[in-house]
Amino acid sequence: MQITPSVHALRHTFKIPITNSVVIERFVYSYIIYGEMITLIDTGVAGCEAPICEYIRSTGRDPSEIALIILTHSHPDHIGAAGAIQRLTGCSVAAHPAERVWIENVALQNRERPVPGFAALVGESVMVDHELVDGDTIEPDETRGGEMLVFHTPGHSKGSISLFLHREGALFSGDAIPVAGEMPVYDDAVESVNSVKRLRGLAGIRVLLSSWDEPRKGNDAYQHMDSALEYLHKIQKTVLSFSCDGMTDTTELTRKTVSALGLPPEAVNPLIIRTFAANLHASEHKNQ
Repeated sequence: MQITPSVHALRHTFKIPITNSVVIERFVYSYIIYGEMITLIDTGVAGCEAPICEYIRSTGRDPSEIALIILTHSHPDHIGAAGAIQRLTGCSVAAHPAERVWIENVALQNRERPVPGFAALVGESVMVDHELVDGDTIEPDETRGGEMLVFHTPGHSKGSISLFLHREGALFSGDAIPVAGEMPVYDDAVESVNSVKRLRGLAGIRVLLSSWDEPRKGNDAYQHMDSALEYLHKIQKTVLSFSCDGMTDTTELTRKTVSALGLPPEAVNPLIIRTFAANLHASEHKNQ
């Protein structure tokens, strides 16, 4: 799907097995920036190299033209096909230094942050050729969109980055902006809020290109970020209300919070327990 003159979006669907009988259906976007060569932002899960290559061919280009993969962070649904694409094309891979270890050692990531079905979501580790930090600029090989500015937007993960393609007003936010009413995933509640606020303050956003949400244009992009901030505050308030009631079991606290937020029962999993615990840590830090 073409979004701007040089940016195309690919929607990848996949499944996360929670138990033998419960499967969560998810989707994630990757983005293609066309120029003299091709830049790919995130790669989806293992196997997504096939639809990515097929789409590129359908637009009259060749996958061998992929010169750079930018990974917004290291989680499975973003790096899953990176190794396969790198082997196919010989392209470079770029990411924030705080994400490097988990990208280059997916077995370590699986041990430190286990996700149901991890092995099926990530094909292989891949080496990071270039580290991107806040304030860096990238010129995706003379694309019509001009240079991209890198924003360090932690919260969802320590090294999450967002990218702003100036001339086309395209903001690639990875998973930095949660979707109100959907399953929230972040490691640091305070940094998540601060990152969304920072992106919300950017002028000239004409299209917001998130990983877990459909592309949003114009004022809808800013309204979406407002809703994300309200959702983050709602989560914080809900978690703390149960904590104030003396609930110390994080699994039970998560179960109660999931129910209060109207999320499905299967949302009670290690990632969400970790997310809601981050709100407790933020409160403890504030009270110190």
